[in-house]
Amino acid sequence: MTEKLYGLLGRKLGHSWSAPIHHALGCESYRLIELEPEELGAFLAREDIGGLNVTIPYKRSVIPFCDVLDPLARAIGSVNTIVRRGTKLYGFNTDAAGLLYMAKRAGISFAGKKVVVLGSGGASLTAQAVARTESAREVIVVSRSGETNYENLPLHADADILINATPVGMYPRCGEAPVDLGVFSHLSGVLDLIYNPRRTALLLQAELLGIPCSDGLPMLVAQAVAAEEHFFEKAIPAEKAEAILSTLRSDMTNIVLIGMPGSGKTTVGDALAALTGREALDVDREIVRRTGRSIPDIFREDGEAAFRALERQVTAELGAMSGKIILTGGGVVKDPHNYASLRQNGRIYHLWRSLEVLPVEGRPLSQGSGAEKLWAERKPLYEAFRDVLIDNNDTVSAAADAIWRDFYENSGA
Repeated sequence: MTEKLYGLLGRKLGHSWSAPIHHALGCESYRLIELEPEELGAFLAREDIGGLNVTIPYKRSVIPFCDVLDPLARAIGSVNTIVRRGTKLYGFNTDAAGLLYMAKRAGISFAGKKVVVLGSGGASLTAQAVARTESAREVIVVSRSGETNYENLPLHADADILINATPVGMYPRCGEAPVDLGVFSHLSGVLDLIYNPRRTALLLQAELLGIPCSDGLPMLVAQAVAAEEHFFEKAIPAEKAEAILSTLRSDMTNIVLIGMPGSGKTTVGDALAALTGREALDVDREIVRRTGRSIPDIFREDGEAAFRALERQVTAELGAMSGKIILTGGGVVKDPHNYASLRQNGRIYHLWRSLEVLPVEGRPLSQGSGAEKLWAERKPLYEAFRDVLIDNNDTVSAAADAIWRDFYENSGA
């Protein structure tokens, strides 16, 4: 009997987390399938197709190849799940169930609300349909060249809910945002369908403004569960989605260490690497590797401003990764751009050691009475950056254990 083919169909899939989700659901052969548009027809004619998920840019392109369309997929005009049954391809839309799960999980209701959807592609069609089905008062679609576009967005400053259905801000172009939330006067919810990074620039701004929000990972997991039910025609327990989501959150979230020069970030980070099996990435070490010079030499020869520019670049690159331990220099908190880079995928731990025991050798800004001065300047910055304060006045292993215990308990939320 021919083995059935299961996987995610798209054009560029290097960012996708779909495979581990489906593996966790029991579909061990699920894989990523990258195709160019001209290859689509021949591929969908394969008789060994079992079940496929479909992503950008093919959610509408696959519709003509489906022999049977589920009524919801037909109404939305977007297919993200295909199943072969006998000689026919059946097209479904499980994104709608995923988006509704995502919104409800974040405590966001569409009923009676004005909803602005950014983007006009397949994901946007799903977002529009869900908002209307859930009794939104008004649904506005924003596109680059449509009647409602980014130039006249202030006309809809009274929006209640914003949904980003564009790829703006998606890895590897982290840090970009499709709009400034300052345009809107009373948002009660922000949903970003992007799931990598966990916190896009849009969501970081929503968090800062205290607006209920969610990334797209709950939607991805929930739609995958619904897709698997179509693949194998069997129900999956509702709690399975939360269990997978929690595991993915923990696996993909970075552990980030900040703190004063000499507070033990490198030694604690190395202990955490040994404890967890994660790779430890040190911003200062990476700068030294790239430049071929020590940190004191860079300060002396180029000045602090040049060093901070290098630090910002390296921090942005490392912060965009997932599932790592990231060790930072003492002054990383001086640049607010670094907060977004570290927070987007990370839980940030502030290591504290008493000032009188901090080493100063090889630390240009800590010489003399520099440590006291640095602490006075940076204390509020560390407090603004951190999620958790960790006392590192005991043993290295005690600090590493405390971080790992907190991370285990809180990173899966």
